[in-house]
Amino acid sequence: MSLEPDESSAHPAIRSLEEARWSVDRANTWWDSQPLPVGCNFIPSTAINQLEMWQEETFDLTTVERELGWAAELGFNAVRVYLHDLVWEQDSSGFLQRIDEVLEAAKRAEIRVILVLFDDVWNPEPKLGPQPEPFPGRHNSGWVQGPGLAALNAYEDHPEIPARLEAYTSGIIGRFATDPRVLMWDVYNEPGGYPSPGADPVGEACLPLLADVFTWARAAKPNQPLTCGLWWNPLNPLPASIGELQLAGSDIVSFHHYGPLEDLVELHDRIRTSTDRPLLCSEYLARSMKSRFETHLPAFRERSVGAISWGLVSGRSQTIYPWWSWFDKKPSPEPEVWFHDILRPDGSPFDPDETQFLRTFLETTADDR
Repeated sequence: MSLEPDESSAHPAIRSLEEARWSVDRANTWWDSQPLPVGCNFIPSTAINQLEMWQEETFDLTTVERELGWAAELGFNAVRVYLHDLVWEQDSSGFLQRIDEVLEAAKRAEIRVILVLFDDVWNPEPKLGPQPEPFPGRHNSGWVQGPGLAALNAYEDHPEIPARLEAYTSGIIGRFATDPRVLMWDVYNEPGGYPSPGADPVGEACLPLLADVFTWARAAKPNQPLTCGLWWNPLNPLPASIGELQLAGSDIVSFHHYGPLEDLVELHDRIRTSTDRPLLCSEYLARSMKSRFETHLPAFRERSVGAISWGLVSGRSQTIYPWWSWFDKKPSPEPEVWFHDILRPDGSPFDPDETQFLRTFLETTADDR
């Protein structure tokens, strides 16, 4: 795997994105001034997806506050949280107010927030209103893409689509551009990703939006860095153009990794040979794939890599089940080994030894960079 742009196929936006991003020195100075980010991807256990989290009718601040408090008790200092453009379109002022309330709850828990703007994974047809009930035993059965595959396919032929998405991006980042509660902006989760296991990927349909969102985000003048997590699927490799754009626009280089420690170390070393920028793993933890806290957190800490695991409290997203639960025609029982997540809805741990490790490790290494 090469992280260097292929000059023969480079996207025309690469040069402008590289010129606009933070310098390596600025990125590292900022990184060194922060506690090393350690935390989890967060959605309250009462929400099946981003829409259910943020729509007024199902916004559940009480659960958000309680569960962010549990994250703080584990020693986490950061969470990664997904937004959605349809909620902005429906009720922009209310959406901003609810984001502010979540950021304030995070501040009380001494946690900073990474906000994610777009996403190419799972259901390609997001719809406002009541969300479906979870399919029993299925990982992320109701998660939705944003803006969705139809919008991406029509993006260049229908100017109202980029206009709408620019207003969302500019409005959200502009409102919180100097807010210390926001750690960074993750502009696009897994661009080119998958509607569901076995489906065709979004692929290069994401490229126009991916290039634009970096430009729009930069124009909003945030004092927080921008990032966009690199990710790989060995069974169906992504077009190189996607990763090239991600790298060109990122102040902080983030990546996803679900696999054993030796693979993580190899990946880290390959990324490090291509960039001197700070590194953040914004998704990991898949116990049945040998991605675990006990093995991976010491490796992240040793290399000064931020670490954001997937999931906190088992709930309507059902990410205790593995990705391949999508192929099960009948509901499966709770797995003996959870795939993601850490706590049950009452706050008790899936694995008490694991949570004890987290508390001890994070307490003893909080100030050790």
